[in-house]
Amino acid sequence: MSNLTQPSTNDNTEKLLEVKGLKTYFFPSKNKVAKAVDDVSFTIHKGETVALVGESGSGKSVTSLSIMQLIPSPPGEIIEGSIKLEGKELLTLTTKEMNNVRGKDIGMIFQEPMTSLDPVFTIGSQLIESIRKHKKTSKKEAHNIGVNLLKMVGFSRAEEMMKEYPHQLSGGMRQRVMIAIAMACEPKLLIADEPTTALDVTIQAQILDVMKDMKEKFGSSVLLITHDMGVVAEVADRVLVMYGGQIVEEAPMRKIFKETKHPYTKGLLASIPDIDKDVDRLDAIAGTVPPAHAFPDGCRFRDRCPFAMDICKRENPELLELEDGHYVRCHLYEGGHDDA
Repeated sequence: MSNLTQPSTNDNTEKLLEVKGLKTYFFPSKNKVAKAVDDVSFTIHKGETVALVGESGSGKSVTSLSIMQLIPSPPGEIIEGSIKLEGKELLTLTTKEMNNVRGKDIGMIFQEPMTSLDPVFTIGSQLIESIRKHKKTSKKEAHNIGVNLLKMVGFSRAEEMMKEYPHQLSGGMRQRVMIAIAMACEPKLLIADEPTTALDVTIQAQILDVMKDMKEKFGSSVLLITHDMGVVAEVADRVLVMYGGQIVEEAPMRKIFKETKHPYTKGLLASIPDIDKDVDRLDAIAGTVPPAHAFPDGCRFRDRCPFAMDICKRENPELLELEDGHYVRCHLYEGGHDDA
């Protein structure tokens, strides 16, 4: 077992995104510091789908906005760390250079499409604008590309869809449009922030299928942000579990489900309904995620953990590699024993 603050990566596959020691803090008032993302490191390889999992308030969305450099400043600020895309440091780019990265190299699907789609412009005009921003095409060529994209995400009447406005579409249809816009310039990385939230189960499955099809067609990598472990099991190659602004467990998808280590990850999995079990109540993790300006000393999960020890009150554990590709941040494993 090794004691690491930076997970190792599989050098046999090409790295696309490398995040190292990322710290994104918010300063809501003179005496408050909210450590929303606190020393986070991970890698996404080319063609890989990585799920970033955790409850609301764990730091997932702030991590994605940090990668896109869309943190509102003030009060937020990336105070430390490195974000590299194909070896190029993004944090040193000018605003103009980063604008070229967004959309062209990194596409993003936001959680609520109605806040991302402009209500006063047609679907077609928004698609065409996105395409022409990064590709040298005529308006007619961009229109044709837009129609083909809408067909790819499942619209049979794509030509008519180009003339419609966001309010004329259902939630699932708007989410499909957001995927089309995000994939318009064939980005190397697609960040999907809770893309199936508030959609019914049937539409969720359709959206996930569309994302998988688009990923395969364009060869993109995906960072999927979600709290839904069912979605994770459906699409992820590897899983990052986040709590209190930090990664607390990382492993290939199957290991997360079959060889779960961190008490928090176990709690998330225990809260999933099991069709084979007849229960009156689902298990729940006691308490709530502490606010980012009031994390407890020591382990940030200790107040909710059934295995908390004295050392958990004093020291925040390091991220440990238990075996190749499986990392956990928990004092239970520091002696090399699986005590949970």
